[in-house]
Amino acid sequence: MDLHFDENNDLSLKRFERMLKTNSIFFFDSAEFERIIGYYIDNGKVNLAKKAIELALDQHPDILNIRVLKAELLIIEDKFAEALKLLDELVLLEPNNEEIYIQKALLNSKQDHHEEAIQLLEWGLSLSEEKENIDILNLIGMEYLYLENFEKALDYFKTCLSIEPEDQTTLYNIVYCYDMLDQSVEAIVFLKSYIESEPYNETAWHQLGREYFVMEEYNKALEAFDYAILIDENFVGAILEKAKTLEQLDQYFEAIQNYTLATELDDPTAYAYMRIGYCFEKLNNTQKAMEYYQKSSEQDPYLDKPLLGIIDILFQAKDYQKALFYINQLINLEDENPVYWRLYGQANLKIAFFEEASKAFQKCLILNDNILDNHLDLADSFYFLGDYKAAIKALINAEVYFHNYADIQYRLSGLYFLMKSNDLGIKYLHDALLNNPAKYKNFQKLFPIVHNSKGIQNILARFRDANPSFE
Repeated sequence: MDLHFDENNDLSLKRFERMLKTNSIFFFDSAEFERIIGYYIDNGKVNLAKKAIELALDQHPDILNIRVLKAELLIIEDKFAEALKLLDELVLLEPNNEEIYIQKALLNSKQDHHEEAIQLLEWGLSLSEEKENIDILNLIGMEYLYLENFEKALDYFKTCLSIEPEDQTTLYNIVYCYDMLDQSVEAIVFLKSYIESEPYNETAWHQLGREYFVMEEYNKALEAFDYAILIDENFVGAILEKAKTLEQLDQYFEAIQNYTLATELDDPTAYAYMRIGYCFEKLNNTQKAMEYYQKSSEQDPYLDKPLLGIIDILFQAKDYQKALFYINQLINLEDENPVYWRLYGQANLKIAFFEEASKAFQKCLILNDNILDNHLDLADSFYFLGDYKAAIKALINAEVYFHNYADIQYRLSGLYFLMKSNDLGIKYLHDALLNNPAKYKNFQKLFPIVHNSKGIQNILARFRDANPSFE
């Protein structure tokens, strides 16, 4: 059914709404009612659609299409049993009406019965006066999408596009199918062929650029985005994609220009501000980077990436105290994220807040962030607190997951020497030196008193004699 409004139909709509406001009764022919009801359904105005159906059935009780629209509204409201009963009644009255089968298909689709929906749509297509009914073909394609049968969906969407070559939604659906099939090469071939017949279609150029981007052919992607923007200079999506591509080509200043243009053409987004911040960071302009990361965070307080960008800059500047302010914001957003707790622990470790650091690294391990650095930093936090037993326990626990790692062995050696367990200290030092002698410098830095002891110097001298390359 054609339910779109032109200027005359819009007058019908205004007249209908005036009737409701004045509580009058005006007469509308059935075609007008169909368009009014369809308009309200399409725009989600369910109560007005109900009122229009009620009045339409009062004035035209025998018009089947109005009852079909009533069934459509029942389906929208998830009143499936009532909708099915009505549709079964209607199919007995008019068994060759394809609209009834379309609604029955939509009813099945909403209940995830997609195979049944396809059968009903195909029957509806066979009844249609238009053997290439694009609406039905498109619905069949969507059902195959729901079934994740992307090959079949692709066939139907291509047929739809051959009927209406300028249908942008269908073009997007075709490219989506190619993406789901991981067929970027095939998508590029298709888009280039399509562009030969539709050279001024900015959507096609945009999609071609995206496919080249996926293929990491950034210069070709840039060229495609430039064509899309040449056709439509206000095409924000293409401008953003061009900016992303310029980033990949390390052209950060040009990327900033395009991200900035996108924010001027449309409402600024947290994403655009964040990418501008990143580009400034790559250009070593940390002040501007911080400014745009802040703007991004203000635009979307629940986005973590701009805050992570700020924290990264502050870590590089060794401003750990200030970094903690932003890390706490992250933890307030999501207190079960081990990445945030690791940052919290590292910052506290740097400013000698060892108790806070130890709690953070323990939290990381509880959250199954079982990386070596968390075990080592936890042990170091206990060591700096003077709790050597807790540090040893943390390292022994680490050995379960990271067997024969020099970082663990050197630390255990130093701690056992401090605990006067010299035999264990010698054993672990010997194992560590054989495992990775270059990391002895870390041992020297962590345990200067142990390193300077006469016993350790004797061990090192013997090891040096056996390994002349050891420094």
